This record gives sequence, structure tokens and C-alpha cells, in this order.
Amino acid sequence: MPTARIFQRPKNAMQSGKYRTESWQLEFEPSEPKRPDPLTGWAGSGDTRDQVRLFFPTLVAAIAYCEREGFDHTVVPAPEKTLKLQSYADNFR
Repeated sequence: MPTARIFQRPKNAMQSGKYRTESWQLEFEPSEPKRPDPLTGWAGSGDTRDQVRLFFPTLVAAIAYCEREGFDHTVVPAPEKTLKLQSYADNFR
């Protein structure tokens, strides 16, 4: 039975906006390890579920999908959002 991981995407560190941070993402855990291709050296495996990413508007919808399809699932909690409050003058101390 495939195992799925459900999590919220973190905010992109390169941008100040919060685009796509409210949705929940479902990814499948790999069922076999990746191995290098003898010709090209690229890593790959026969597991095609590694390419699948599903997005859901809420955590409840993602869990309901897993239960309906019979997938084991693990919910990874979102990291705590902390604000680092400092003034511009603190950069020159």
C-alpha cells in the first residue's frame, strides 16, 4: 500500500509574497531507491509515483482523498512562522 506525505509548502525565501503557501500538497514516498543510469549517470528508478504531486485547498480534503483511495498518509505540520524584528540600523552594529 503506498504511503503519502501531506504538507504545506513553505514560503519561497527569494520572494516576499506568500503565493501557494495556503494549499496542501500530497507526495508519495518512494517505494524503491534511486540508482544511477550506467550510460548517463543520472539518478532514476522504476517508481513513477515520485513524479506525482497533488494539491488540495484544505488538509481535510487531502486526508479524505487518501482515505477514499486507500493510501496510508502522514501529515507533516507546517513550521512555526517567526518574525525577526529589527531596525535598519541593526545591520551596521
